Amino acid sequence: MNASHDKPEGVEPTTGPASPGEPEFRPYHHPAAGWGAAKSVTKFLVRERELVDGPRAIMKMNHENGGFDCPGCAWPDDLKGLRLDICENGIKHVSWEMTPKRVGREFFARHSVSELSQWSDFALEDQGRLTEPMAYDAESDRYVPISWKDAFERVGRTLRDLESPHQVSFYTSGRLGNEATFLYQLWARELGTNNLPDCSNMCHEASGRAMQASLGTGKGTCDLKDWESTDALFIMGVNAASNAPRMLTALAEAYRRGAQVVHVNPLVEAAATRTIIPHDFTDMALFRSTRTSTLNLQVRIGGDMAFLRGIAKTVLEQAKTDPKALDREFIDRHTSGFEEYRTLCEASSWDEIERQSGLSRADILKAARVYREADRSIISWCLGVTQHEHGVDTVREIVNVLLLRGNLGREGAGPSPVRGHSNVQGNRTCGIDHRPTGAFLDRLAEACGIDPPREHGLDTIGTIRAMHRGDVKVFVGMGGNFALAAPDTPYTYEALRNCELTVQVSTKLNRSHLVHGRQALILPCLGRTEKDQQRSGIQSTSVEDSMSMVHLSVGMKRPASKHLLSEPAIIAGMARAALPDSATPWEWYVEDYDRVRDTMAQVLDGFEDCNRRVRLPLGFRIKQPARELVFLTPSGRAEFSSAPLPDVVPAPGTLALGTMRSHDQWNTTIYSDNDRYRGIKNLRTLVFMNKDDMRERGLAEFDPVDITSTARDGSQRHLYGYLAIPYDIPRGCAAGYMPEMNVLCALADYSTQSDQPLMKHVKVTVVPAG
Repeated sequence: MNASHDKPEGVEPTTGPASPGEPEFRPYHHPAAGWGAAKSVTKFLVRERELVDGPRAIMKMNHENGGFDCPGCAWPDDLKGLRLDICENGIKHVSWEMTPKRVGREFFARHSVSELSQWSDFALEDQGRLTEPMAYDAESDRYVPISWKDAFERVGRTLRDLESPHQVSFYTSGRLGNEATFLYQLWARELGTNNLPDCSNMCHEASGRAMQASLGTGKGTCDLKDWESTDALFIMGVNAASNAPRMLTALAEAYRRGAQVVHVNPLVEAAATRTIIPHDFTDMALFRSTRTSTLNLQVRIGGDMAFLRGIAKTVLEQAKTDPKALDREFIDRHTSGFEEYRTLCEASSWDEIERQSGLSRADILKAARVYREADRSIISWCLGVTQHEHGVDTVREIVNVLLLRGNLGREGAGPSPVRGHSNVQGNRTCGIDHRPTGAFLDRLAEACGIDPPREHGLDTIGTIRAMHRGDVKVFVGMGGNFALAAPDTPYTYEALRNCELTVQVSTKLNRSHLVHGRQALILPCLGRTEKDQQRSGIQSTSVEDSMSMVHLSVGMKRPASKHLLSEPAIIAGMARAALPDSATPWEWYVEDYDRVRDTMAQVLDGFEDCNRRVRLPLGFRIKQPARELVFLTPSGRAEFSSAPLPDVVPAPGTLALGTMRSHDQWNTTIYSDNDRYRGIKNLRTLVFMNKDDMRERGLAEFDPVDITSTARDGSQRHLYGYLAIPYDIPRGCAAGYMPEMNVLCALADYSTQSDQPLMKHVKVTVVPAG
């Protein structure tokens, strides 16, 4: 394949509002959050006409006793019951959902799919909330109204006519609540398949596989209390100010009490400098900022593992003269593989560590000193660590470093991955897993009276390939915007269009409704801010945050349309139509979500007595055996890994490019063409480059460039006319925005360790535009 284009066929580049003005770049030197966030939120609420409901929602978001959980990130709720436990992006996300704008049958009658395909992605979502189920009519090239009954029957008939249940794939976005998630996987498995791809396959799959191998659990062991008591925080591959803004509170509090905060990232992001926390009214009034870091290290893209190896090597060298550098009692009692790992570290030369990390030995020693002098350390990470070929090895190296000093199983210490999307971790907990364990399937079979399939199903990459081949004929998407979120955009489009039926359960119009199968349904659902009225009354749904806390969420707003259904009701309707003779009480479950949770309590580890526990203040925390030093590994111990360092240094003339969000963006939803924290205004089609790399190519600021990626199979992909921006990023590295740059990441470029697309490590050449 040799894709050569500046946009996928029939698709405008993802942009913000019309008439954006001339591009601007002015490096940002202000605190993260603070008055900049307040000003941005005010403008957004005015633009979205949410000056009444917006502030009301702010007072209900992330609160117990009738509040709803922010549909944005998965950062835990404040333990002290903070009244304004909110952030700029959360407010934008909620206001975007609560918009008074509507997309009904009149809209679709005016606009064909071909016409809408030429609109920007901002323009599509900006039309407002979907109001009724719609079906694609090929003759008119328009979506037309369809009743819920007929929509469910169309799904059911198509699935019943398949030759095999493996010809359908059930995709999940992270916003789906636990109860709907459980019903969704139950439907898939009763139908007979484990084809359950999800957004984790593209994000944190490496984290789960690595921690499962090292500790016997796929989740981090830390909670907010640990963050509040640790001596040292290592934040790796995280843009907290944009992706988990409420983390800023924890970083500022850590600095104030004297903890060390080390940021490791190719870019020095705003969250790694200083902040003014908006709910700290005194600091806001006095314009008084607080530092959020004590050390910033700009590792090269993919160089995190070498950096960690340098810390481990230093600690082991110090242990030769200072026995307290290691926790030998912990290592001997609770770990396996230490001697092999020590030998590997000793054989890793400093020259190679420096070359692969992109850091000097002196800088690595600074970080090692922080780690050595801290009694308790937490290492936290996000996609900057996982979306690489060696993502699993890097996360296992994080665990290695923690094990050396016994930073596990005690307060203030441990691994702490930062999950991006609200309830993405809950999706996996509640059964969205294409590789389920036998124990889980046994409990599911016993509790639900079904015979679930035992063979592994398809993940995201596997699903795209199978659709493209014609092996998967039906794609069901619960939330999200799969067409834009997935890698290799043209190939993914071809795959979706090759389906017999695509079903998208959504709140707003997006690209995935326009890149569809021969038959297509748009099924509009309630948003998390909206009241969910069922036969037994107003329902609550549960969600799990990135630190394994499970709590309830209750909507506050009248639904955007009387025709909307909840996600559990939509799933139950499709399941009943596809499995008309099923003994599963689908309708009974929808009447009262407590009934779903009662069944979940029988199937899911840690959900015992969940209906009572989830109603406790702040909910309940799912047990983490590794936190109690119980390791469900083959050896019964925490396992050191001994992987060699990967070669991540770009070949001459090439750059390692990482894709990322802008600040005014949430996943594939673009709020504007601005990126405040990186100093960008009115521009998304850009590439951030080291100024010396630009000079070497004869480039100046805003010069147009052509970008070419070369996949491991030799195929090439191109973007033309992007603008070069000089930025503080290591030599040999570059960065730009997803989803626009997803086109550069070939489907063949996925990790052989985690099967994740390599969206943070695309090999590219950049030349002046021809």
